[in-house]
This record gives sequence, structure tokens and C-alpha cells, in this order.
Amino acid sequence: MQNPEFQVESRYWLSAGMLTKRFPGNWFLVWRDITCATNERTSIAALIPKRPCAHTLSLVDSLSAENALLFAACLNSFVYDFCARQKVVGTHLNHMIWKQLPVLPMAVYVQHCIWATKAESFKDWIVPRALELSYTAWDLKGFAKDCGYGDPPFRWNDKRRFLLRCELDALFFHLYLGSAQDWANQATALRKSLCSPRDAVFYIMDTFPIVKKRDEQEHEGHYRTKDTILEMYDEMSEAARTGVPYQTRLNPPPADPSVAQSAETPPVLGVS
Repeated sequence: MQNPEFQVESRYWLSAGMLTKRFPGNWFLVWRDITCATNERTSIAALIPKRPCAHTLSLVDSLSAENALLFAACLNSFVYDFCARQKVVGTHLNHMIWKQLPVLPMAVYVQHCIWATKAESFKDWIVPRALELSYTAWDLKGFAKDCGYGDPPFRWNDKRRFLLRCELDALFFHLYLGSAQDWANQATALRKSLCSPRDAVFYIMDTFPIVKKRDEQEHEGHYRTKDTILEMYDEMSEAARTGVPYQTRLNPPPADPSVAQSAETPPVLGVS
């Protein structure tokens, strides 16, 4: 969404009192039920303003704003999406399937991020990146405030958004697949097919043919998403091995106020 003032006009309406009683906050973390394992992406999650939602948009409640960002980043990662594709056999990512999928426990995020530039946890590293990706319109101002961020929404910049997503995907591949030492404890059959966690990253990215085809059409045959994630994955691995901090390609750094909008203007309503 490149226009920060644009808002969707609701198709469905609900008593404000009833909505507030059921959901006291001012935003929702949602995931889309309608999907397919052959789509570009199977798992699609987002943070939205508090509005009545149809039953095919499932809500996750009882999360703090920062934990919602962590959860959204996880649900939108390629490695989580790969797991979802193994379960989805029709056109629904329903609650029964969703509850079987591997979601990282919150305890993982408070661990020290070993390739960070300072004494950061994984949560500290993820939240600003996920916030810049999510907070691009004024109607999520309340959510940003819940995260401790009081500045205007971030400008939509395709180059920055690509790098932010790739950094998050590289991180989640590390968190899900573990180190080379962890991989040595995996089943022999798996290690025969995929000798290292990096091989698993390589394989998983090739299971997204629509992403690959789009990249190759737009970048002269280059699967840019896969290659960039692998480069960042390797840089994080090297930083963890050597103790030399990982250097982000983003300048300014993630969620820097200098990449935010300048001033608030009245929203423009659009029809869903």
C-alpha cells in the first residue's frame, strides 16, 4: 500500500460496543484462510486496524504489539510457508491445519542474537524490521504506539522492503534449521538428501516456483529472492562463526524515523 492516507471502506459492519467488548485493543493480527499450496504464497498474515472481519480472515488475539510483530514475521517467512504447504491439501488454511504447524516459541526470541551489532536479542533484531514492513498507513497508528513508536508511518520503498523481507527470511531459516552442528543430529535419511542446513535453504526456496518465475522475468533470469536470502544467510553464519557483527544492507537502519512519512493528512476512503 503506497498511499498512507488510503483506508478501505468496510463492507461488513458491527456495533462498535460489541466489537470493543469482544476485542478491547485497536488492531488485529490476522491470517488468510483461503489459500492453496500451488499459490505464490500459502501462508499470508498481516496486522490490520480493528475492523469486523469475515470468517475466512482468522484472528490471533491476546498478544502484545511486539509479540504480534514477531508472530507476523514468522507466519510470513518462507520456511514457515514451506511447512504449511506440506499440510494444505485444498483451498483452506483452517484452524485445524494451523494448529499443527511449527511456530517458534516466544522463549526463542529473547535469546541473544549472536550476529547482532550489539547485545540484542532476536526480538530486538526482528521488531524494527517487521514494524517498518507493517506500519505503512495512518490507520495503524494505534498499533505503532503500542510498539512504542510515535512517529508517522513508514514510506513504501520497494527496495527497502525487499531487503527487510530477505533479512527476516534469512534469520528464520537460521532459527528453524539450526546450525551445522544441530543438523548433524538430524535423521540420516534427511542428511543424505540435504547435507547441511544451507542445502535445506537452497531446496526450500526452489519449492516456490511462482516467486522464482516472477524474479526471473523481472531480473533477466536471476532468482533474486533466493540468491539474496542465501547471501544474507551466509553472512549471518559467518558473523556467528567469527564474532564480527552482521552488517545490514539497509541505510538508514530498519525503522529509522528518517524513512517515515512527514506529516499526517486526512484519510481517503476506498471501496473494498
